[in-house]
Amino acid sequence: MKTISRKKETLATNYSLGELIVEGIEDKKGIKIVRLDLRDISDAVCNEFIICEGTSTTHVNAIADSVTDKVKKESGEMPFSMEGMRQGEWVLVDYVDTVLHIFTHEKRNFYQLEDLWSDAKIISKSA
Repeated sequence: MKTISRKKETLATNYSLGELIVEGIEDKKGIKIVRLDLRDISDAVCNEFIICEGTSTTHVNAIADSVTDKVKKESGEMPFSMEGMRQGEWVLVDYVDTVLHIFTHEKRNFYQLEDLWSDAKIISKSA
């Protein structure tokens, strides 16, 4: 009997969810959006990271709200968890297989997630 891993089963869902997340980011003028495909990385915690920046803590929180509203409206999905809204410097929105990281510029430069996951395939990247 052939088994299919959970990561492979959710491919189509992840990409449509990823697209909804990017649209939610763009609706609030989030910048430097990067989508990383982590499916081929054995120790990855999810299938996809989406990383972007806001220009202030208020902007970061507005992006998070926009994404969660858009995803809920379009797909009915709610995040499994959200962290960082109080400080607004790094907000993590966890949809289990797809995780969104929204940073201020300073925090993104400090944590450099793209460098930490440099072996991931870049799905898309905006200026």
